[in-house]
Amino acid sequence: MADRINISSKTPWENIVGYSRAVKIGKIIEVSGTAPVKEGKTLFPGNAYEQAKACINIIEKSLSEAGASLNNVIRTRMFVTDISKWEEFGKAHGEFFCEIKPATSMVEVKSLISPDMLIEIEATAIID
Repeated sequence: MADRINISSKTPWENIVGYSRAVKIGKIIEVSGTAPVKEGKTLFPGNAYEQAKACINIIEKSLSEAGASLNNVIRTRMFVTDISKWEEFGKAHGEFFCEIKPATSMVEVKSLISPDMLIEIEATAIID
């Protein structure tokens, strides 16, 4: 098996829950569910568009640490707490991925770990 590289966000939750921000094995990078959080605080409470952008910016940083970029993303999964805001989530996603066009899903969930979080995004990337 190829070498495994765990990419950390350095949050305390990683050790409590037992996960990594992203994992790279060979040419594959899996980015964990990414919420719009910085220093333990939810960014842009109530703003679906800005929260989605924040998630993708965090994903982009994790991919960069793994030697990849958004151009390497082949799949995203968006978990949202209010599907009626799909256009706001979709607009943000489209601003980053309009040319890349990864496979994607948007699924409404009952809630996320914090009531201020409207979205969490996962990504899969493959390095050429």
